[in-house]
Amino acid sequence: MPSEDASPEADWRVVTPGFFQAMGISLISGRFFDARDTDTAAPVAIIDETMARNYWPNDDPIGKRIKRGGKESPTPWMSIVGLVRHVRYRTLEARSRVQLYWPEAQNPTNSMGLAIRAASDPMNLAPVIQKTVLALDPEQPVDHLLTMQELMADSLARRRLTLTLLAAFAGGAILLAALGIYGVTAYLVTQRQQEIGLRMALGASRGDVLRLVVGQGMSLMLAGLGAGLVLSLGLTWVLGSLLFSVPPYDPISLAAAAGALALVALIACSLPAWRATRVDPLVALRYE
Repeated sequence: MPSEDASPEADWRVVTPGFFQAMGISLISGRFFDARDTDTAAPVAIIDETMARNYWPNDDPIGKRIKRGGKESPTPWMSIVGLVRHVRYRTLEARSRVQLYWPEAQNPTNSMGLAIRAASDPMNLAPVIQKTVLALDPEQPVDHLLTMQELMADSLARRRLTLTLLAAFAGGAILLAALGIYGVTAYLVTQRQQEIGLRMALGASRGDVLRLVVGQGMSLMLAGLGAGLVLSLGLTWVLGSLLFSVPPYDPISLAAAAGALALVALIACSLPAWRATRVDPLVALRYE
């Protein structure tokens, strides 16, 4: 691929000086746009690190030239003056694309968004911003004022709702599992009441009985947990589209889930086990 041919799949953005500082986009090398980048100056552009890796993997892109639409395009060649970090402008799960920026003075546009960085609550500045814009152009509307937190929350609303529902169902499943383990363990304790009484009559301590009952319940839990982990490894690809910065087969997440289930199972087993330690051997031996 020619080093002076911009990707047709690039995200093209027209910005003004100060945009990168307001958005917190870090400069890797070169410079940001400034007052020297006027409509009469030589065309310039800033690219992101993804584009630099794709076109100049072993070279410094600063000073290289690119143009939109390929070499045969009538658009002018632009010199790269800056390299910045990659930013996701669409959604978290959208495929990452290379990004290219050029100064608004050299590429005027009819619609623009205003980005303001504030040290305090930015919505406190909303009335001042509206008055300032109207003072410059009374016919210029100012609407849809949002903070970056609100903008991010809107983009994550569907994902957050889906994950909240999944968390609710998962909580219900854990509750049902705990009730099931408790019921099975309590039933086994009732069925083995004479055996437990006999063990205690022959010298078994309450700790021995506790370990016996809990161990039996936890062995069932471990068998189910092993089967669940195998099934989860085969189905986690379904959740891949809902995750960001966490791989579907993240060992830490799987270990945390397994630990949580083991803790719930231990508590569910401990209650009937504690009741088993309260069995009176004489009563248990007379029980039919």
